[in-house]
Amino acid sequence: MSDEPNTVRSVPTAAGVYDWLLGGHHHQPCDAEAAVRALQAFPALGLAARVNREFLHRTVRYLGSAGIRQFLDIGSGYPAMGSVHEVAHAWAPRSRVAYVDHDPDTVAVSRELLAGTPDTIAIGGDLREPDAIFADPEVRAVLNFEQPVGLLLISVLPFLDGDAAELVAAFRARLAPGSHLVISHITESDDPIVRYQQQQATKSYNGTVRQQARTRTREEITALFAGTELVPPGLVHVPDWRPTNPRKHEPDDRDESRVVQLGGVGRVLG
Repeated sequence: MSDEPNTVRSVPTAAGVYDWLLGGHHHQPCDAEAAVRALQAFPALGLAARVNREFLHRTVRYLGSAGIRQFLDIGSGYPAMGSVHEVAHAWAPRSRVAYVDHDPDTVAVSRELLAGTPDTIAIGGDLREPDAIFADPEVRAVLNFEQPVGLLLISVLPFLDGDAAELVAAFRARLAPGSHLVISHITESDDPIVRYQQQQATKSYNGTVRQQARTRTREEITALFAGTELVPPGLVHVPDWRPTNPRKHEPDDRDESRVVQLGGVGRVLG
């Protein structure tokens, strides 16, 4: 792994594109160019990224209220405002967080920014290798897998080809009862116009970015929660999962930024 963050590169990455969409400053020009091309096909993409980030914040706060004090964030990307450790520490200052990402630059940046932050680490790791992640000495120094953990898979499974349910099951099998599984995942809209925009944006994205993205159906995403009890309201469009102001919140299936991602929280059964 490189010790120097933000090594100059010419090929965009998923983390860099997402950072640009969130208004971050860790991306590079090639990431911005890829994001702009995708936005031209699907103008709601930027807002969709932000509502996904807000879903992460709400779920971490929920897990804190449920007594979870350990978090494993896989595919964490570049640090951004309201990172998991910031949200978790605001609820319980002694919460412990392990960030895992396969991209050396995101890990280097995270390590640099997290230096001196207690009970929080970032390591390089591959989503497809749960054994290696759970055995990593840095992770095990921070997280106690005999106790409940919040496993965060936020918009990372779209970059996994093949049987995602089998891989998620491998992670879940290593979690103590009472742990929680948090997933958000892109899905195709029922609206044919929005669906076409999504498909064109995905085509543009996959033509330039290293990590290839794919959608999954509601049924496929539901299957990822096998072995857990879905916390109400279940698997829903991410803005509709326990909104901050429920009295003012009205689901709107006409808003294309809201209907292209599903999310949920499952409690791991004993």
